[in-house]
Amino acid sequence: MNNAVQIAEQWPGWDGASAFEELLDVRSPDEFAEDHAPGAVNLPVLQNDERATVGALYVQTGAFPARRLGAGLVSANIARHFASHFAEKSRDYRPLVYCWRGGQRSASLATVLAAVGWRVTVLRGGYKTYRAHVRDRLETRPGEYKYRLIGGATGSAKTQLLHRLAAHGAQSLDLEGLANHRGSALGHLGPQPTQKMFESRVLAALEKLDPTFPVWMEAESNRIGALYIPAQLWAAMKVAGGIELKMPVGGRVAHLLSEYEHYVSDPSELIRTLRQFATAHGGPQLREWESQITAGHWVGFVASLLAIHYDPRYAASAGRCFPNITQPVALDDASDRELDRVASELQEA
Repeated sequence: MNNAVQIAEQWPGWDGASAFEELLDVRSPDEFAEDHAPGAVNLPVLQNDERATVGALYVQTGAFPARRLGAGLVSANIARHFASHFAEKSRDYRPLVYCWRGGQRSASLATVLAAVGWRVTVLRGGYKTYRAHVRDRLETRPGEYKYRLIGGATGSAKTQLLHRLAAHGAQSLDLEGLANHRGSALGHLGPQPTQKMFESRVLAALEKLDPTFPVWMEAESNRIGALYIPAQLWAAMKVAGGIELKMPVGGRVAHLLSEYEHYVSDPSELIRTLRQFATAHGGPQLREWESQITAGHWVGFVASLLAIHYDPRYAASAGRCFPNITQPVALDDASDRELDRVASELQEA
């Protein structure tokens, strides 16, 4: 590698990474989509199909033909990046570059950047070094904080209170936001990140928090949609104290209808999603719910779903998973006024 290129022997951590103007991930878009360092910019030196072609040629004919083809493709991609991404970079530009293992792909871009005169650093071991850092830190970092959990039955506005607490200056960790899922069986919000990406997001969020102050979180199960909360964080959550929101059923129903408007506007999607409840509640109950949905009896449907499905499950699991959530907190409804009142009281306590 060019002598002007510096080598980082390990992932510098989030404080260290902030010393670089940019984190450049030169892997293919598919590799980047699976996981990457939060904040990294994807500047692939080989596109998905190009990487597959070079790899196949390597297997079929050996290293030299593959490298010859790869060099041309890499050169063309780097040229495009210089015509766009690097076109306006200043003389003091200082990036950190990584690829899969800190090998030829990162070296190819780093060598050209250094030739221009920029101070460029390559992460030895590439993404694999970064991923090892994430795994190691998730074994210890979650235990450095004191957590305060927000419990409560479905529809109690736990997420909204978490956001209000953050707005009032409290530290918070929004796992549902990081997972892009509301946590419940009907909580699909769109594509979720991969498990690796979720873990990257969780660690990045934790690293920004101050261990000397409490961190507010929702009392989640260990699984949010298809993703699992990192084991040490889940273990810390199970012994944490917190509050249990108490809201009248009418307030919960109104809140859920406002939060899940997409189901009201597309009842067919809701009916399809509800079919996963057939095993637990049987065909007759499912048909009754479908009838209420079709007739537009939304208040009755949501109240029934809470009474028959969600509330019994919450009652059975809350004490078992979170025995230290012992402080009841009353909310009349999910209005901004009520949420601000409770958030303010909790901050002052």
